[in-house]
This record gives sequence, C-alpha cells and structure tokens, in this order.
Amino acid sequence: MSDAQSLSAGKSVPWLTIIGLGEEGVAGLGDEAKRWIAAASKVFGGARHLELAGSLIHGERHAWLSPFERSMEAVVAFRGTPVVVLASGDPFFFGVGVTLARHIDPTEMRVLPAPSSFSLAASRLGWALQDVVTISLHGRAIDLIRPHLQPGSRVLALTSDEQGPATLAALLAGTGFGQSKLSVLEALGGAHERVTSQIACEFSLSAVNPLNICAVEVLAEDGARVLPLTKGLDDGLFEHDGQITKREIRALTLSALAPRRGELLWDIGAGSGSIGIEWMLSDPAMKAVAVEGSAERAERIRRNAANFGVPGLIVVQGTAPAALNGLPAPDAIFIGGGGSEDGVMDAALAALKPGGRLVANAVTTQMEAVLLDHHARLGGSLIRIDIARASPVGAMTGWRPAMPVTQWSWVKP
Repeated sequence: MSDAQSLSAGKSVPWLTIIGLGEEGVAGLGDEAKRWIAAASKVFGGARHLELAGSLIHGERHAWLSPFERSMEAVVAFRGTPVVVLASGDPFFFGVGVTLARHIDPTEMRVLPAPSSFSLAASRLGWALQDVVTISLHGRAIDLIRPHLQPGSRVLALTSDEQGPATLAALLAGTGFGQSKLSVLEALGGAHERVTSQIACEFSLSAVNPLNICAVEVLAEDGARVLPLTKGLDDGLFEHDGQITKREIRALTLSALAPRRGELLWDIGAGSGSIGIEWMLSDPAMKAVAVEGSAERAERIRRNAANFGVPGLIVVQGTAPAALNGLPAPDAIFIGGGGSEDGVMDAALAALKPGGRLVANAVTTQMEAVLLDHHARLGGSLIRIDIARASPVGAMTGWRPAMPVTQWSWVKP
C-alpha cells in the first residue's frame, strides 16, 4: 500500500524511518533503505553513520548532540516531515530505536533493521544465539556482567570503547574466571573485521577497534565468585559488620516480598544492602532503594551492589521517616531496622502503593510489639522464625539457636 493509499484508508503515514546500518555502509543496504535516505529532508545519526551513508544523503545532516536527549527533542521537532535516523545494526536491540520509541508512537515509524552485532558475533563463533546471554556494557557499569558469570555459560557483551576488552579481562581474572576464553570481535561486517581469542588472565590484545563486542566462554576456577541463582545467598559473599539479614531469614523474607518484574523496593534500615541486592538480582528490570543512616554502611552497600552486579541500587543515606521524603512510591517495602522509631511504620504504610507488599522483621521485643499491634489492627500474616545451627560443644556437637525473628507481612488494600 502506498503512502497515498494509507492516507485515504485513514491510516497514519510514518514520517520517521529508522535504518540499521552495518560497517559495510551503503553496500549492505537494500533498495528501500537507500530510497528513504535519499528522499529524507533531515538525516540524523552518529558522525560515523553519516559518513558511511554520505553518498546517499541529500537532505540536512544532523549529528547526535550531547546530551543525547537534545537530539531526541530535535527529531520530534520535525514531526510530519521525512526524517531518517541512522542506527547501528538492529535499532531495537540496545539501540537508538528504544530511546526514540519513548518519544514517538510506533505507528509514526518505519524500521529497517540490519543484523545486530550480537547476531554477527554469534554467526562468526557458531554459537546458538538463543542459548547465549547478551548484555550491553556500552556506557554502563562493567559490573553488570557479574551475575551472568556462571560456569559453562556463554556471554556476548557489547563494550563502550577500545579499553572495554582489557577491563573485562581484568574483572574476569580478579573474580576467579581468569581461565575463561575471551574473544574480541572488532568492526564486524566491515573491511577491518578481526576476531581474536585469548585466555582472560593472559589478555594482551592491543590497538583494539572501539567498535567491538566480547564473547566469554565462562570457566570458573576454585573459589570463583559464582553467584547462585537461588535466594538466600551465602552471608560470606557480602561485606558486612554483622548488620545483615542472615541467609535463611533473607530467603524467607524475599519469598514474602514476592518480587515481580519491574517493581521498586524500599529497603529501610538496609545494613549491608542484602535484601535490596537480592531483590534486584531477581530480574534486570528490578529497582531498589536502600535507606541507611550510617555513612560507613551506606558506602558498604554501594560496594556490595557493585560486587553483585547491581550497581543501579540507589543508596539513600539518612534516617527514616525523614529520608523517605521525595522517594518514588514503592511496590514493596522491607523494614529490617529502625521500624520501632516514631513515624517509620506510618510513613511506610502511607507510601506503599495499593496492592503493594510490606514485610517487617523483628528481633527486639520493642519491634515485636510494633508488629503485634499492626497485625491486630490491619491483619496480614505473622510468623515466628527459629533457626539453630550445629556448633561444637567441647569435643561434640550441639544445636546453637540464633535469635528468633518475628515477621509481619501485609498487602495494602
């Protein structure tokens, strides 16, 4: 159907064309993509993309601005005129198309993707892409790869620049994965394509092309920092000063919090940050805010978050309820410390979204009294958790009970 026929049929006509471009430039474009570039009055893209497609461009050229949001505003300002955006590979796989879709309705776009760097890398290595972890570290913390370092797994990681592969190799070597095979795939699809494989701990590749993707075949050494996929991670994986929700209690607490994709958790009195960290490990879309009054512990939480591969955990240093002011409304709240202080429970209950879950743990009689009162008035679930660990008793072994924990769980009507 032509654009004229679409208009007569009452359908919106896309004014924005997003075209995926590979390193081979115009040689890799189909006739349709070439026609839209030539017909566009405005063409946006990175300097490299504008140069690659330069022979086809007749309209105004607009290189991406900094900050990038300014370019989004510029594209939207030309709504209704023929605009082309040049993107790398597949625009909707860690690409500019995702950002544009936040500003422009999909019915206003036509998209002509090219193979993504992930697809090209998998084809060069002979890897089944559906079985591979794909992650973008472009402009993002390299720590994000940590949860994916599972023995025997394969990871494709898009990096930011020529330093990315060496930085990744150092992380692998420093966390017990130094024997992993690290392949660097540079300028895929172009005249300067190169694929080089080395053992991570022996990495010495120099003069790396800034356009690269790393492939990791994960091999874990003895003592490697492998993050189990279950809840209730070993306490020893966390840096802490004793203020930590112990692993067995943490597993039950996370079960009661019932994480759902994309939700936000407030972890009040966060201590080591263990609850918020495991909440975020449930899914890449999870969000959490750790509220902690101690400056020393707040810094410790930040280090733990990085070491567990969830650097996006927001740490608020301050004491509830004052520290809760201005925070986005949570889908779930955990209160592990300070819940018996004036106003903390009331502020938490008021802030929680309808249908949200609140879980509070008590080890002191003062906090237990607060939970008993709230259970009597509001209902919910009240349980008592007793844990005992086998410990030496002279030359023999006996059970040493930990402090019992009272847990109140409540769903806001």
